[in-house]
Amino acid sequence: MVVVERLTASDAWFLYVEGPTLPVHVTGLLILDPATSPTGFSFSGLRQHIAGRLDVTPELRRRLVEVPLAIDHPCWIEDPAFDLDQHVHHLVLSRADPTTELARFIGEFVSSRLDRTRPLWDLVVVEGLDDGRFAVIVKMHHCEVDGVSGLGILEHLLELSPTPEHRDPPPRVEAERLPSVTEVLAAATWNRVTDPLRPVRAAVDAARSLWQVGGTTIRRRRIGADPVAHPLNAPRTSFNSSMSAERVVAFGRAPLEDLKTIRRAFDVTINDVVLAACTHALRDYMACHDLLPVRPLVCSVPCSTHGHDDRDLSSNQVSNMFVNLPVQVADPLAQLRMVHAGSCGAKEVQESVGANMISDLVEIVPPSMIHLAMRLYSESGLVDRVPPIHNLIVSNVMGSPVPMYLAGSKVVGLHAFGPLMLGAGLNITVLSHDGDIGIGLTACPDVIADIDELLEDLLGGIAVLLEAAGRLAV
Repeated sequence: MVVVERLTASDAWFLYVEGPTLPVHVTGLLILDPATSPTGFSFSGLRQHIAGRLDVTPELRRRLVEVPLAIDHPCWIEDPAFDLDQHVHHLVLSRADPTTELARFIGEFVSSRLDRTRPLWDLVVVEGLDDGRFAVIVKMHHCEVDGVSGLGILEHLLELSPTPEHRDPPPRVEAERLPSVTEVLAAATWNRVTDPLRPVRAAVDAARSLWQVGGTTIRRRRIGADPVAHPLNAPRTSFNSSMSAERVVAFGRAPLEDLKTIRRAFDVTINDVVLAACTHALRDYMACHDLLPVRPLVCSVPCSTHGHDDRDLSSNQVSNMFVNLPVQVADPLAQLRMVHAGSCGAKEVQESVGANMISDLVEIVPPSMIHLAMRLYSESGLVDRVPPIHNLIVSNVMGSPVPMYLAGSKVVGLHAFGPLMLGAGLNITVLSHDGDIGIGLTACPDVIADIDELLEDLLGGIAVLLEAAGRLAV
């Protein structure tokens, strides 16, 4: 019998919701300066560096095996046909406008779905940036990684020193063959038969979570606390409509110390500062395009639950909280105060939900039903008629606070681009690294007219809050 590893329910969720116009992968962009490398940059050298670390990154060598009739979640197996050259590619930009060309290429790169018959990742090394720099763009399916586990894989490729440790590629071991359909069905059936109460336990856990959420909501109302955001209560905006598979991206960065200054001045969190800057940006952008709603936007904020239990750290361990972004309010400081109050309430509710709500849902609802619901929601036009679940997604991920190097080249920019979800055509991801925050915006061009304008508004929102913090300190 071929050895397989079953996907967790939370990992499998990101396979089930993927569709023709909804690629569900996480993309990272590293900007690198080869001036720190003892040997300089070469594509072959970088490929060799990755090959030498395949033994500590087993996620890069495994591929999916689907279960016929979807009677259980898919499983992983080491790919017997793994070929690194199918995943590591090379691109040289023209010298005319390399930054614009890089953003255009990344948009095209994130628009295409990964091939499920191979390990679910792709990497492109891009030459031709200004000042002799180059870029590495890597995307991995969300069923493989979330923000935290994705950084964990990346850190296996990065080092703390510009002098890279030489590692020979692991000897090629003949991997086992792909399991037959009969073997896959037998293993999935046995898995279900030996644990028939799995859906029952998930239903009990989900009911307990809903009971706890209800209790938290009632208690907050009794003490007169401000109401918190919740799904299906978002205003309909231009962001929340049918989308094509096409994606556009924009990226920039700001000093992390600026956000810390704002945090200290107003006694809030870094995440509050990020959400308030997004609120300022979205208000400016929507007002400029005559799209401003009269109610707050509802923002979905992924929250890492790593460390809440003893599950494999390489799996998805993420929950969500919902926060109102008060774009109907003009004063940036009032926006920040309202975001902070809303975040505090949202955290309380999110903690009541628990860490496993997504996996409980997947265990209760058959995968075929999830597929069917997503297809109907997309193809029937319901996405354009029913209230949106949320308006956008904003992620804030903490990366390394110290310099990192890839094959001797220093990482001088690190950005992440998260996936879009049905009915929400904008994702804003903030990733800290070595004293900076890298900002990555992903959108469908059908619903966002000018993503570069929105990025400038976001950087402007940070500047406005920093100026206010400076006035307070005087």
